[in-house]
Amino acid sequence: MKLFGSLYDRVMGWARHRYAERYLAAVSFAESFFFPIPVALMLLPMCLAQQKRAWRLAFITLVASVLGGIFGYLLGWGAFEVIEPHLQMYASQLAHAKEWFGEYGIWIILMAGFSPVPYKAFTITAGSLSMPFIPFVLASIVGRASQFYLIAFLANKLGPSMEPKIRQYVEILGWLCVALIVVIVAWLNFR
Repeated sequence: MKLFGSLYDRVMGWARHRYAERYLAAVSFAESFFFPIPVALMLLPMCLAQQKRAWRLAFITLVASVLGGIFGYLLGWGAFEVIEPHLQMYASQLAHAKEWFGEYGIWIILMAGFSPVPYKAFTITAGSLSMPFIPFVLASIVGRASQFYLIAFLANKLGPSMEPKIRQYVEILGWLCVALIVVIVAWLNFR
């Protein structure tokens, strides 16, 4: 089933759109507290399409993502009881985030900021547990910057040779990402 090739071509077209940076900022902000799709899936094609602007795109993504994380923190801190019923699709992730906060403290924010683990679960949970705000923001900046600037670096250095290979193998890569997400979700649910 060919699904990802046309989607990749469409995203590459969007990456060249005159409002691409605004779309990237909006998705980055929303992904930090509710949007289900990781922003890295938008950032990478944009960096490949505009390699000279990769560092700028990473910065935009970082700022919007951290601001979204702060918003998620504030939601968790001030309105968790009100929004909790609306977060049922993330219930198991939130429960695991609370466990991990107890085990790892601030380090879990660094991990969530860098890894494919849903950052949104940790922003809301950090606020609901009244985690100290400044360490939360600093850990978010370091974790998110690590991910986004790594993408910009790879796109900048390997972009000209990487982009045709990604297009060639986009179907395999896409289905591998789907499989990885399924494995992570299954692991979180059965842990």
